[in-house]
Amino acid sequence: MIRKVGALAVFLAVAALLASVPVRQAAAQNNTLGGAIIGGGIGAIVGGAATGKAGGAVAGGIIGAAAGAAIGSQMEPRGRYYWYEGRCWRKNRDGSYNRVSRNNCY
Repeated sequence: MIRKVGALAVFLAVAALLASVPVRQAAAQNNTLGGAIIGGGIGAIVGGAATGKAGGAVAGGIIGAAAGAAIGSQMEPRGRYYWYEGRCWRKNRDGSYNRVSRNNCY
């Protein structure tokens, strides 16, 4: 029981972290692929920790990859800027994003 509660706490912490940051562009300039890779890795770790079995890790990896691909494909490049969830973003040199005026994305 304690193991399941710990795994649930890890899952919720990872989910909260992912929900709080803007999606970053993958190094290969393919947001869908980058999101699938990162989501699959995190899903496999959480699935394996939650069940303690390889099947849980595989299921978590598949679910995480699908969710990561969906999130990663939402950021649309527009010149030097990106359109995401109805807002315009600019990528900084350190890889983070800042919200800028919508006029930059049109």
